[in-house]
Amino acid sequence: MYNFRYHKENDLEKVKEFIAQNPFAFLTGCDADHKPIVTQVPTFLEVRNGKKILCGHIMKHTDHHKAFSQNPKVLAVFTGKHAYVSGSWYSNPNTASTWNYMSVHVKGVIRFLEGDDLIDIMRKTTLHFEGNNADSPTVFDNLPDDFKQRALPMIAGFEIIVEEIDTVFKLSQDRDAESYENIISKLKTQNEDGRVIAEEMEKRKKDLYG
Repeated sequence: MYNFRYHKENDLEKVKEFIAQNPFAFLTGCDADHKPIVTQVPTFLEVRNGKKILCGHIMKHTDHHKAFSQNPKVLAVFTGKHAYVSGSWYSNPNTASTWNYMSVHVKGVIRFLEGDDLIDIMRKTTLHFEGNNADSPTVFDNLPDDFKQRALPMIAGFEIIVEEIDTVFKLSQDRDAESYENIISKLKTQNEDGRVIAEEMEKRKKDLYG
């Protein structure tokens, strides 16, 4: 991960908001033979007794379930919109082009859940992604009992005790004001990704340049 202070997002509330808006994380780790493994899963972040905990579930007996059981150290990567930034948009155009993007890396130790803990995490997950609509027919408590009895043995719920959160919100913060304004202007004419990056840059403009 790029480690420049001007590309960091230090506001934890903004980081939590980013995770909530981009919950489909790349969950990565290594098995006992140091073979890398990755899977994409929907997650949500809880703060419990002062600890940050990333919650979700995967299928049992898959390569990633086996790998995380053998080596519980994991990295969850959350990514958002991204956009190409042409060097020709800078006040001095004779320079390299780049890419603007936002990413959050969460490192921690995974713990798999069984029994009542598994039921609890499935209840929380379904409620979370159904917008806390307890009347939704797909919320765990509203699913047919025979379906739950068939599905639960195949599911491994998990909690990741967060040990470290790192960020890269690379949004041209190291450019001069003229370049910054021009990048925003150009990105606003692009596709949705470009427009979202432009909006994020707009939010930071006052803090950067007054």
